[in-house]
Amino acid sequence: MVLSLFRKSTAAEPVKAVYAAIVTQSRQPAFYADWGVPDTVTGRFDILSLHLALLLRRLRHEEEARRFSQALFDLFLEDMDRSLRDLGIGDLSIPKRIKQMTGLFYGLLARLDAAGDDIGTLEAVLIRNIYGGTANDGAAPLASYVAAEMARLAGQPVAAILAGKVEMGEAA
Repeated sequence: MVLSLFRKSTAAEPVKAVYAAIVTQSRQPAFYADWGVPDTVTGRFDILSLHLALLLRRLRHEEEARRFSQALFDLFLEDMDRSLRDLGIGDLSIPKRIKQMTGLFYGLLARLDAAGDDIGTLEAVLIRNIYGGTANDGAAPLASYVAAEMARLAGQPVAAILAGKVEMGEAA
């Protein structure tokens, strides 16, 4: 019985697999090279947050996904904590930064919810949240990509996502 405390949780593996897929998706060069997302720590955080928000939007009304969604968000925060430490941010500053990042994430999630799949509204959300309020030629193709990802995720069975299998499209 005591050894069961040290076993890997099988439920954690699908969460890690989905998070790894989100991270991989957010690293596609097209976001930065073609669509003008700033290739900075902030820009990369914004794109990662965008993909996490899209997935959590997909799972939000699924009762069986509640724990999975929370575990996915917790893993995201752990990753942000580790990243801040890797950047040399001091221990005393990290909780404040994590709180700011969490606020930015929830703001983006709320705006995506309000926008739905309306391309014009999505573009405005992206200009505000990804491009820092400055109009950008990449906002329109990014908005189309986001709408396509919403549709792609909506078509995926929740059971597959909870098993660690999520499919996302190319940013092109």
